[in-house]
Amino acid sequence: MLLTTSDLIPGKEYTVIGFVMGSFVNSKHIGKDIGAGLKSIVGGELKSYTKLMEESRLEALHKMVREAEKLGADAIVAVRLSSCSIMQGAAEMISYGTAVKFNER
Repeated sequence: MLLTTSDLIPGKEYTVIGFVMGSFVNSKHIGKDIGAGLKSIVGGELKSYTKLMEESRLEALHKMVREAEKLGADAIVAVRLSSCSIMQGAAEMISYGTAVKFNER
């Protein structure tokens, strides 16, 4: 499945099928929290959180793609990602875009 942040796919004509999204909520592990707290004292990348967010982005994207596939989409345009804290120690990653079907020529 083609994913693009652009609204247009050069050389392709398509019909909009609809809005699709994927959401994933991930929580911090207490061990990671303690390690990150210590790391924040000296500065630098919090690798455990970087990995946590990478996994969250991928899972949200996979869920969005599965939703688009159910609609028979060939691609998703205008893909966006957003995250927010939903409670202490937990964050939600959301991916969303417009599912499209390529027009036959």
